[in-house]
Amino acid sequence: GASYNDQAHEAIAARIQPVAGFVLGPAEIVAEGPKVLKTGKEVYDSTCATCHSAGLAGAPLFGSAEAWSPYFQEGYDAMLKVALNGKGAMPARGGNAGLEDIEVERAMVFMANEAGAGFAEPAAPAEDEVASE
Repeated sequence: GASYNDQAHEAIAARIQPVAGFVLGPAEIVAEGPKVLKTGKEVYDSTCATCHSAGLAGAPLFGSAEAWSPYFQEGYDAMLKVALNGKGAMPARGGNAGLEDIEVERAMVFMANEAGAGFAEPAAPAEDEVASE
């Protein structure tokens, strides 16, 4: 057995390196190809359900017309502003900074409609709008 002092620095680094690496940066840099925008349900399932499925920290409970009614009265634009920028215990974009505005809007509409709002599904942006963001 070779002692610790006999081993080269590079050999030690090779043995203790992480199994998988990661890159920090925008999803477009890390991922290959154009970003596929998520549906409202996909965003809800991955980001919003944590709080809205249980009504945590005052979040309006998913599917509850009573819980969502005060927000409906404030109007669509006010609701979208909160979804995008946060308010109270709710962080901006539900805490998922990687979401596009349209994805956040789709999630808001999905949750509101499940509580009886009847909002129209937001139209997808033109491809050149997504590419320029």
